[in-house]
Amino acid sequence: MALRTYETPSGFKLPSIHSFPPFYTQQPNPSSQSAVAEQWSRLILAYARHRKLFVLRVEDAETSGGDWDEILRNERINRRLPPAHLESIMASMTSRNQAAYEPAKQTRAALIYWRTPDEWAEELHQWVASTGQLGTIMTFYEIIEPPVESPLSGIPISLLKKAIGYLSRAGRAQLIGVADGEGVRFFQGPS
Repeated sequence: MALRTYETPSGFKLPSIHSFPPFYTQQPNPSSQSAVAEQWSRLILAYARHRKLFVLRVEDAETSGGDWDEILRNERINRRLPPAHLESIMASMTSRNQAAYEPAKQTRAALIYWRTPDEWAEELHQWVASTGQLGTIMTFYEIIEPPVESPLSGIPISLLKKAIGYLSRAGRAQLIGVADGEGVRFFQGPS
């Protein structure tokens, strides 16, 4: 089988390396493994952005039918990424701040940073400003489940809190306790 790009049912274009059988096995040479991990990291980040996926679990490599099947499996060459290899790739991604273990203190699930927390902070602030809500208090629910879908729809609370943390340190947001949990007030802040 010739190496070539392939478009998945979701419209994601897989790179030609995805059809190379050794891509699915951990390489004994550390330099080779580092290169493979970098290619997998780029693929995972691009796919997460394409599908708007936030969490990758080692179990995603163990079970079929999940959100990540299009990239963790290649039925055309009868290959799948083994769980131990995925765990190693996730460790590489967290060491490069492309992901963070969620919850912390375990290594089987990670938030994938297809946008970094500071990029999410800018996206959040722009969205709040564009909807005319600067100065008002918003609950986390209003941010992640707005009446009209936004770029922040479905963002995990832990990632939202990291983004708000960046804005708070910059004087552009303030966490506030509200009756049904936590909320945040956004300010214009320094330009």
